[in-house]
Amino acid sequence: MNNKVFSAGIRYFLALCILVPGTNATRAQQDTLQLKLTLEDVVEVAREQSPMATMARHQFRSSYWEFRTYQASLLPSLTLNSTLPDINRSIDKIVRDDGTEGFVSRAVMNSSVEMEVSQNVGLTGGNIFLNSSLQRIDNLGDNPDLSYLSYPFTVGFSQPINGYNSFKWEKKIEPAKYEEAKKELIHTLEQVNNRAVGYFFDLILAQINLEIAKKNFANSDTLYNIATGRYQLGTIAENELLNMELGFLNAGTALNAANIDLEVKKFRLRSFLGYNEMVDIELVLPNEIPKVNIDLARALQEANANNPEVLAMQRRLLEAEQEVARARSQKGLQANLFALYGLSKNADDLGGVYVDPEDQQRLRVGFEIPILDWGLGRGRYRMAQSAEEVVKTNVIQSRSDFEQQIFLQVMQFNLQDDQLLIASKSDTIAEKRYEVTKQRFLIGRIDVLELNDALEAKDVARRGYVQALRNYWDYFYSLRILTLYDWINDVRLEQDFNEVLLR
Repeated sequence: MNNKVFSAGIRYFLALCILVPGTNATRAQQDTLQLKLTLEDVVEVAREQSPMATMARHQFRSSYWEFRTYQASLLPSLTLNSTLPDINRSIDKIVRDDGTEGFVSRAVMNSSVEMEVSQNVGLTGGNIFLNSSLQRIDNLGDNPDLSYLSYPFTVGFSQPINGYNSFKWEKKIEPAKYEEAKKELIHTLEQVNNRAVGYFFDLILAQINLEIAKKNFANSDTLYNIATGRYQLGTIAENELLNMELGFLNAGTALNAANIDLEVKKFRLRSFLGYNEMVDIELVLPNEIPKVNIDLARALQEANANNPEVLAMQRRLLEAEQEVARARSQKGLQANLFALYGLSKNADDLGGVYVDPEDQQRLRVGFEIPILDWGLGRGRYRMAQSAEEVVKTNVIQSRSDFEQQIFLQVMQFNLQDDQLLIASKSDTIAEKRYEVTKQRFLIGRIDVLELNDALEAKDVARRGYVQALRNYWDYFYSLRILTLYDWINDVRLEQDFNEVLLR
């Protein structure tokens, strides 16, 4: 087989590898939805329907109902307890009037109803309650009778006397946790934006690589044909022809690899956005960037005011203080006060139990003093104090690291517009250099090595421009994550939390 026939066979094989998948893809596209998306489109879709955003909203709803539960604990509660009826038929041992013992069959039905209103007292950590109840007993034996017992009005108060008020600490911590949850939702949605930017530029780069691979394949085919003709005329050596043939083969391999990589990157972006395989996505490269320069002091101010990590630090300090207060209360006197006043009456008829009821009072003070606990209470208190100091140290270190991160991010971002300008000029120059080099090769002024060098520089510059764009938007959204601030519109990032709860 001569060299010309062999070369034609190679071109046919590569064309078959490339065109057949393309034909199948064209058939599949007849049943798919074609979407052409910009960076803003991808970010918006990700915020609205991506699984990551959906999970963030569910997490916020969970925090919302946790806060609502806390709020409900501050309000009076009304409960109704009832037993209708409780029937007990049994044989019991009794002592007769003459002192002998025997067994007797009994049948008793008990019924009761009670309604109680209770209220936690946040100021003292106690609980006040008011209830009313009615009981009825029916003897169902040979001599049936019934009787009633009522407590028309009973008011009581219970109060722990140990210096620890859980309601006071909940009043500090629970609202802080809810505010943290609000900021955490906005923070997570901004992380969704950043992830979307990453997947966007992964696919953009795959599109660029495919575009480069197609152009390189076409150029390699043309140049190889020219080199073949020159070789037959004896104007170039065989090693130059072999280099051109190798470049042609590599271009075909790169084109196939670029096609596969494009499909992989499409799959990942579709999966992240919540699309199925019936959606085909093509992205538009964002050549325009906003003119933004971020002031470091302003960035630190907004981050300290908005970032949920800062709120989490403050919450951890409160929780550590709470544990110290709890441990302090448990190492000494444990006392509880219970006071009750009410009215009661029993009668054989329902109306009689509410006529001239008698009053009743109850006062109980219970206390517990550890006489010998081998230092258990004191040890718990010291442990809580040590844990508080650890938390304080960690918070100080975390805040320092946080501010350092913001400093670096701001410095890096403010350099990105210059980096992008340099990358854009490099891309333009490399493209022009390749075209000039290719024309000089066509007229035989340079060899294939210089042409390959210009080709590689062109491809590197093109990818470098895309990477510079990616870096710009990556740093931009990273700063939005840290500060929860829209630096383009100069406003704090907000979220309609009612809409999140209703959707």
